[in-house]
Amino acid sequence: MNEQTAVLGLIDIASNARGWGFSRYILGKRPFNHIPGLQFCKVLGSGLNGGFSTTPSLTKQGFFCVFDSAQNAARFEESSSILKAYQDHAKEFFLATVQPYSSRGSWSGFTLSCSDPNPPKLGPIASLTRASIRPSKAMQFWAKAKPAEDAINLASGKILIAGIGEAPYFRQATFTIWDNAQSLDQYAQQGAHLSAIKAAYGQAYFSESMFTRFRVIKAQGIWQGKHVQIP
Repeated sequence: MNEQTAVLGLIDIASNARGWGFSRYILGKRPFNHIPGLQFCKVLGSGLNGGFSTTPSLTKQGFFCVFDSAQNAARFEESSSILKAYQDHAKEFFLATVQPYSSRGSWSGFTLSCSDPNPPKLGPIASLTRASIRPSKAMQFWAKAKPAEDAINLASGKILIAGIGEAPYFRQATFTIWDNAQSLDQYAQQGAHLSAIKAAYGQAYFSESMFTRFRVIKAQGIWQGKHVQIP
């Protein structure tokens, strides 16, 4: 059975390749056109120091691709000239292959399908939260975002944190990997993060949003100086 499979890349562009890195934003998803099985693609920036910030990073960026099957995702990882180019121009490079088991909402009208809605009983999971923030609510949103980011930095069980987005201030996302679903739940269902979520829904901060949890098929590389290897 074919399962939708996503590949997320995080890249810190080398200092001598910043021109090439900047060109990724100009080209957008055009270099990804005509890749077999690709259903959805976003080329992303990142916050300062790779975090969730109103100040964009000059070197940290990423991409999020969704494929119609694990086979096409694997083919992309094994033979894509795009991935090779990113690696050749990177100071740090991280790649995660994940499959959704829970998702609500949409991203630019695109929704993820979940063929198996059961969370893994053991092992790491990933989470992607993204939102288009209403301009009239941006100041309120960012006031809530900072305490939530401080809380996640202190949370136990986190493996990786990345703040990414399509545009500074208004179109933001967070990608995280956790030891297990329990660790994510412990962070998400209390404290500053829970307060931020209640405010976001209660006061309609977002014009569009998507909240997805994934099984981690594999993840490897370096992000913010941290080496990650799963499995």
